[in-house]
Amino acid sequence: MTFSSGTPQQPDTPSQLTGPELAALIDHTLLTPEATDADVAAALAEAKELGAHSLCVTPARLPLDNPELPVTAVVGFPSGAHNSLAKAFSARIAVDQGATELDMVVDLGAVTAGAWNMVMADIVTVREAAPSPVVLKVILETAYLLTLPDGAERIDRCCQIALAAGADFVKTSTGYHPAGGASVEAVRIMQESIGGKMGIKAAGGIRTRSQALELVAAGATRLGCSRTREIVTAD
Repeated sequence: MTFSSGTPQQPDTPSQLTGPELAALIDHTLLTPEATDADVAAALAEAKELGAHSLCVTPARLPLDNPELPVTAVVGFPSGAHNSLAKAFSARIAVDQGATELDMVVDLGAVTAGAWNMVMADIVTVREAAPSPVVLKVILETAYLLTLPDGAERIDRCCQIALAAGADFVKTSTGYHPAGGASVEAVRIMQESIGGKMGIKAAGGIRTRSQALELVAAGATRLGCSRTREIVTAD
């Protein structure tokens, strides 16, 4: 089983990334609930063709047949409102079935309530179930948090907790929250909080090459995209 590095460095010149260089930062994503095994196989072939970093799928579609690249599975997706032990069990099964990276959704209710010990315990429980070298990313739903008066402070606090809990990345969004997905503002807040100490994954609503490059320039070291081909082949 091959595991990827936990904390990649940001490219020196994000605005000048070539298509293949940009593809190498992307977790090619297929998380629609109606996706079949055949759909996942097609997405896997596309990810390989384009040179994506990994394929991101739901745990129900594991194991994949000869993936030959890292496989990311989501945990507690998309609400995060799952018992921590259920998240941990899901994480362990996903790893046993070939996932080398996990994208877990934070306990957003605990974040909203400011129950920071609960947030820490949730992440630690998953980290203990899937220790390094499994790469653990924590999804914060930053678009929602930025609707709150102290949203930037909450994003910062979540980043610091994720770092202390042993996660490898913080991630902006699931792409399923009605508040929206990735934004340059959110990535900059995350970068200011933990830049260089963890990876930052921007995901949710990334549709164009220019948008992807803006997020990388703001500090993203990984991207989650379902429109990978359009993004990496655009002029």
